[in-house]
Amino acid sequence: MSTLQLTPSGSDDDRADRRAQMARALARGGMEGVQVISLETAERVLTPKRYEIIDLLRREEVESVRGLARRLGRDKAHVSRDLQELAEHAIIQYDTDGQSKSPHLTQEHIIIEPLV
Repeated sequence: MSTLQLTPSGSDDDRADRRAQMARALARGGMEGVQVISLETAERVLTPKRYEIIDLLRREEVESVRGLARRLGRDKAHVSRDLQELAEHAIIQYDTDGQSKSPHLTQEHIIIEPLV
């Protein structure tokens, strides 16, 4: 059985411009708080465990990374690594209060760039 490889066309700059245009168009259409990410980023970054983090942050506020790990029933170090990867792609950011870091989503909606 063969595997379908999805490769969007265009240069990286062209694709980044199209993602930005899409986010602006969605905002003009009334869908605020949108982040459009590349297909490659989605395939690499949005693992099931990271999606679980995103889903929990979408539904609830968390007071700390430790509290998030506790709610997920996962090791804090693993959750921290997943959060770091999400932060590197601007999917989450942290509010800091002293030594406590509270992660939250940067946007309400994450959309994966269309192939066409």
